[in-house]
Amino acid sequence: MAKSLSQFKYMTFDVVGTLIDFEGGIKDCLSAIAAEAGVSVDGEEALSLYRAARYSDEADLFPDDLVRVYLSIAPKLGLPAEQKYGEQLRDSAKNWKGFPDSAEALASLGKTHKLIAMTNARRWAFEYFSKELGNPFHAAFTVDDTGTEKPDPAFFQKVFDFVATEGNSKDDILHVAQSQYHDIGISRKLGMTNCWIERRHAQKGYGGTIEPAEFTKPDYHFTSMAGLADAVKEASA
Repeated sequence: MAKSLSQFKYMTFDVVGTLIDFEGGIKDCLSAIAAEAGVSVDGEEALSLYRAARYSDEADLFPDDLVRVYLSIAPKLGLPAEQKYGEQLRDSAKNWKGFPDSAEALASLGKTHKLIAMTNARRWAFEYFSKELGNPFHAAFTVDDTGTEKPDPAFFQKVFDFVATEGNSKDDILHVAQSQYHDIGISRKLGMTNCWIERRHAQKGYGGTIEPAEFTKPDYHFTSMAGLADAVKEASA
């Protein structure tokens, strides 16, 4: 049996896809470019092409890599393959929205737990994401801070080392994320207790997130951040 939600001191969070609706942000930006070009794009097709292009040997750090990704997928979507549009997609990250329940849930969870962000995004983008979410984090780790991306265990070790400076360990952490590939599988292998936020529960496929080699059953499972926040309130009552 997993520990009670009230027993953890920390919650670590994947940000892009769990708290920030990057799929919606990408689709909105591509739709705007398409409208300017006088064409239309299928959002799910665009995400499928994005996923294939994003996870390549040529990938750069996120979201800077969206320039390269755009130039790769634009011809397949009937969009103009111009640098300025790639930069428009990259810069759209500054305006990506949190899921409707993210900020309120984080504000609630922050009353009982220390919240730590763990994102494969660069620090410049994370600052926009954090502001969108109400700056709820006790600490934050980006790809610029760790020098690597999840699911590399070294990323998680940076966080373990940090909580150790506060006299705690990975056993005091509940890791919360939507990505089976980047977070849920590796957190299980590292002996963490985890919580899967299944954002795409009403949709087929993995959208813009790479499909895992195998599915990992999480310790906790909700389809929204609101569900997690409500469960923590109940456990803490």
